[in-house]
Amino acid sequence: MPDLIPFPREGVRRPRLLDLFCCAGGAATGYARAGFDVTGVDVADRPNYPYTWHRADALAFLTRLLDSGEIAGFDAVHASPPCQAGCALTVGTNTSRGWGRPHVQLIPELRVLLDRTGLPWVLEQPTGKAPVRADVRLCGEMFGLGVIRHRVFELGGWSAPQPTHPRHRGPVRGWRHGVYRDGPYGNGGGKATVPEMQHAMGITWTDEREELTEAIPPAYTHWIGTHLLTALTGAEVAA
Repeated sequence: MPDLIPFPREGVRRPRLLDLFCCAGGAATGYARAGFDVTGVDVADRPNYPYTWHRADALAFLTRLLDSGEIAGFDAVHASPPCQAGCALTVGTNTSRGWGRPHVQLIPELRVLLDRTGLPWVLEQPTGKAPVRADVRLCGEMFGLGVIRHRVFELGGWSAPQPTHPRHRGPVRGWRHGVYRDGPYGNGGGKATVPEMQHAMGITWTDEREELTEAIPPAYTHWIGTHLLTALTGAEVAA
């Protein structure tokens, strides 16, 4: 693996990270702030994505990089595959009532491809029933954000410490049993306006509700990315 440094001097390339299922770039922005040069891939058009971007099926794109040897141009991979096959709502309420449609679970096939890269990787999912290890759990309360949005991260080929999970400030915002509570909101779901979601997560480059509802706050991957750079370089993480 080439020598990398977290904050490259002039003429020294930044480490490259492949961002699969990138959506609008919440995760990408955190990695970029940590020091990565990010390339995103998503099957849907993402005109708001703020970095280099390819429209493609993520699994097919990664397979092509592996078969061609082009994966050697990257230093790490992040993947946030669709969560519907493992989210609590889909496998619980919706299934019991016969709602919705079948969802393909991509994670087993994706994990095989990630392991084939030989690179350190990150696999992110909501805290539902997706088949992922919860090597790290992050929450907006850990970063002083206005959103709770729990997420789990499976780490391949490297490790990071689990930060302390502070006690939540109170119930999430919204109506409960006829009483309106004004606190941090949960996962969007119509409980917050677009400007409120943008402010709560620190995401200003998209105003699409669907993108904001699915986004990872950049603070999460800034934290993950800082530790990932440590794994790549051996440099110490700043306190």
